[in-house]
Amino acid sequence: MSFPRPIRIALIDDHVLVRDGVKALLSAMPHFEVVAQAESGAEALELVASTELDLLLVDVGLKDMNGLELTRKLCGLYPGIKILILSMYDNQEYVRTSINAGAFGYVLKNAPSTELIAAIEAIVAGGSFYSPEIARKLATNIRDENELTPRELQVLSMLAKGLNNKEVARELDISVRTVETYRLSIRRKLNIDTPAALVKYALEHGLISI
Repeated sequence: MSFPRPIRIALIDDHVLVRDGVKALLSAMPHFEVVAQAESGAEALELVASTELDLLLVDVGLKDMNGLELTRKLCGLYPGIKILILSMYDNQEYVRTSINAGAFGYVLKNAPSTELIAAIEAIVAGGSFYSPEIARKLATNIRDENELTPRELQVLSMLAKGLNNKEVARELDISVRTVETYRLSIRRKLNIDTPAALVKYALEHGLISI
């Protein structure tokens, strides 16, 4: 991957040894240039306001604020700013929060150096990057969240057969309100909003037959 000029990078981490190590790694690459460093969120906000940057490497744990909160603030102040989280925490909640805050990637500090390099290049080129183990967990969680539970499948099959909420409630010995809750969950997970689409899904997945 080629770039018209060196990628200007800022390191935001409260550990000097970590910053020194990452700087040494990146400075060995001719298309990378570490132009600024900060050990706190306040320092990071100041340097972004005064320094031309292509990407920030931000740690989750900083002296004065959470790195994820810093990411949210920076993305609010500078829409389109490129931020890559570099963290020791393989925590799915942190990853999700970083995505919502506006970060373009999340790489673990114990990852191979080639992974960090690939992440920077991908993000500056307009993409995103997540450490493979994090990407796998994200994909699994998203898949799990969108899968119907056995009870939801049961409710779906009954609704597809034409039963109304009261009839489903009576058949399953549950309240009508509970059936309504299941219906809302099914609609959210499948993005289905019409009876015809419900029947089509049930037929395609073998929940009912003609």
